[in-house]
Amino acid sequence: MANESQFVEVIKQAKESDKDRKFNQSVEMIMVFRDVDVKKGFAISETVQLPKKMTTPASVCIMASGDMGIKAKSAKADKVMDESELTKLSTDKKKAKKLINDYDFFLADTKLMPAVGKKLGQLLGPRGKMPTPVPFNAPIESFLERFRSSVKIKAKGSLAMSCKIGEENMDDADLAANANAVATTVEKILPNGSKNVRKIMFKTTMGKAIRVEQVKK
Repeated sequence: MANESQFVEVIKQAKESDKDRKFNQSVEMIMVFRDVDVKKGFAISETVQLPKKMTTPASVCIMASGDMGIKAKSAKADKVMDESELTKLSTDKKKAKKLINDYDFFLADTKLMPAVGKKLGQLLGPRGKMPTPVPFNAPIESFLERFRSSVKIKAKGSLAMSCKIGEENMDDADLAANANAVATTVEKILPNGSKNVRKIMFKTTMGKAIRVEQVKK
């Protein structure tokens, strides 16, 4: 298990090393692995809900029409796309790619999932952004809240992964709690848990990576 108190100290160092930027930088966590065989299909693709809210929430696009579409707009989803817009978008790959890159997560009415798969699946799938199905009458506000406070962690064909855990104006302890949630999730996926973690580092958007000297086994 990773040591959260060590995370606090290293996050503080990472923020101090590059604190004079004129914008609120993201704080990123980097994990480097060992003794896992990337050639034999080792991969990580998980959505982690962070315990502490980020200053800039993840962006969420909801594919829905009718009652769910109305509720999604009322809940102030970043974008709501109905089936007609989905069909139109499928004819313009450049525009579709831009939209997919613009949003962190996609949700879709279960009724629309077949259409989503047929029309945009080839673009969404490889990017790990296939929508999470939302059942009829599900509390769309709860879904939105969960994904807005989540991050996607991915590693494929590589012994390293990185993800955002928040912004530099957040409290160091809150950033460390988010980092711990990510580390705990990853360690549960690794064949030998924390023994497969070679090193953990933190950095701001423009700053240098600072390594956690020791990870508690």
